[in-house]
Amino acid sequence: MDLNEAIHARRAVRSYLPETVDEASIRLLLRAATQAPSAMNAQPWAFVIVQDKARLARYSDRAKAALLAKSAGDPKAERYRQMLSDPKFNIFYDASTLIVICADQSGAYAQADCWLAAQNLQLAAVASGLGTCCIGFALPTLNEAEVKAELAIPQRMGAIAALIVGKPRGQPEPVPRKEPAVLSWLR
Repeated sequence: MDLNEAIHARRAVRSYLPETVDEASIRLLLRAATQAPSAMNAQPWAFVIVQDKARLARYSDRAKAALLAKSAGDPKAERYRQMLSDPKFNIFYDASTLIVICADQSGAYAQADCWLAAQNLQLAAVASGLGTCCIGFALPTLNEAEVKAELAIPQRMGAIAALIVGKPRGQPEPVPRKEPAVLSWLR
């Protein structure tokens, strides 16, 4: 698969087969992630890999409870309330693997660098026949002191991007994209 094909094939996958992603595949994704550009070549990223389904379920429940409490009374959050209230709903969509990209957040461009690494990881996953999805709902929980300690994330670092990875049950349909909004083109 060439790069353009990977870009156009990448989807947010939310349904996975139960098989666990093997270590060699994860290491391939991590190597792709670390090829991302970074400001001043800081390469601020570090990774946490979670393949413990019980731990993922516990973090999912914890994140759902926190999100429901935080969004109480927020009309914009109402569309998520029913989903988050469902005890069977797992914010990690029962994927076998969670990859958390972390960095020392004091760096001026650490977040941008980590998101560039996340994009590389997602494109490498597509090219390898794997699916991914960014799980923003997980970040507040992954950044709690207790959870960071469990995941061996140093105090000075934070979880920047959380991506689930797994073998997709199928390929989601493409979502229509808007044409690029060019604000100006100065020649």
